[in-house]
Amino acid sequence: MKKRGKGVIPGFGISLGVTLSILSLVVLIPLASLVVYTAKLSPAEIWETITRPRVLASFRVSFFTALIASAVNAVMGVILAWVLVRYQFPLKRVLDGMIELPFALPTAVAGIALTSLTADTGMIGKFFARFGIQIAYTKVGITVAMIFVGIPFVVRSVQPVLEKLDPSYEEAAGVLGASRTKIFWKVIFPEIRPAMLTGFGLAFGRCIGEYGSVVFIAGNQPFQTEITPLIIMSELQEFDYPSATAIALVVLIVAFFILFLTNLVQAHSAKIVKGGI
Repeated sequence: MKKRGKGVIPGFGISLGVTLSILSLVVLIPLASLVVYTAKLSPAEIWETITRPRVLASFRVSFFTALIASAVNAVMGVILAWVLVRYQFPLKRVLDGMIELPFALPTAVAGIALTSLTADTGMIGKFFARFGIQIAYTKVGITVAMIFVGIPFVVRSVQPVLEKLDPSYEEAAGVLGASRTKIFWKVIFPEIRPAMLTGFGLAFGRCIGEYGSVVFIAGNQPFQTEITPLIIMSELQEFDYPSATAIALVVLIVAFFILFLTNLVQAHSAKIVKGGI
């Protein structure tokens, strides 16, 4: 009879029980509470709540700016990850550590700092004001704040893939006469695309729910720069929990859909790469 080896962690039953307990406390129960509170409204009331003109305007602002910010992060994140992996330069470790700053910095501090910089009297805002471009209290400012909070997701998703990428494929393509541009698009990009899409989805999910770092720079003008998290907070302050959870549920569904779609594309890309190998 073959003796089963002992694992480092406890048996499957105990490990699964602990995992499900933590998952329930951290994820499932809070998400279920959204459904429970929203269920206090009838379908007609839910529809009326999420289709109010001011709420729809906030959806447009949050989703549009989050999409633009995530697209910018997808491009800039790949560039930053490429620089951190492929080049050696002074203070490289400092720059690598600064990527984590949006995670560690309190969101309110980030929002105040970005607003101070991009306002018409700020260092950056004053420069653009000469050309008639206003950053703070516009959708541009919201996008800038979302780029700030979302960039680490793409960098940290792509960076490990680039570190493990075998350089022999690039060398072989170069020997066969491929240009550096063609090597990137045909050899490197297919490998990092799934990770980039993952970072894009994570950044988008973070951006549409971001409150602290966006609310200061947004200006919160109804129908123009008012974000959905602010609408949710307003409903909570009025103790209208069902309406707040109904609006939050829409944001949750959109974020889940984007992450689900990203995972599908990622799995499809992985199959193509594996099939090519």
